[in-house]
Amino acid sequence: MSDPLDLDTPTGTTNISLKQAVDKLAVVETLYRYAAGLDLRDKDLLASAFADDAVADFGPATRKAGHDYPPIEGAETIAAAVSGSLSHLDTTHSLSNPRVTLDGDTAHLEGIMACQHLPRNDHSRHVLMTNRYDVELVRKGEVWVIGHLTVDNAWTEGDPSVLGGI
Repeated sequence: MSDPLDLDTPTGTTNISLKQAVDKLAVVETLYRYAAGLDLRDKDLLASAFADDAVADFGPATRKAGHDYPPIEGAETIAAAVSGSLSHLDTTHSLSNPRVTLDGDTAHLEGIMACQHLPRNDHSRHVLMTNRYDVELVRKGEVWVIGHLTVDNAWTEGDPSVLGGI
């Protein structure tokens, strides 16, 4: 027997089960693990957010910043590549407006990630990128992991050259 929650929505009332609510929170927690792994420079935590065969495509966002970053495959490869490309920076990544759709053991998340980047040795310079995240996730045991991540840039403020270590 499910335990329905009544949620007011713009179009009325929606009943979702407690399990669905827990799954939606767990999906969002996956993106929090990802962001914390980036900001804490913790490759293991970052890799834990991805499926072993995951694909991360940062190309739509990085092309707008003048960089070519091809899709990356595999949790460990993604964690090493992204950690390496951000190693000269202090960062904060903040997820907002996550919208989660569930379908059994798969989920889709759309959200906005505000990404602040500052050269570790010169905090007088920065680039703030607000990116749209489009994420396909799968349930792996008791946790959700990213199967496919696409990041596209909505807007950028500051000096994009800090991303390249200039």
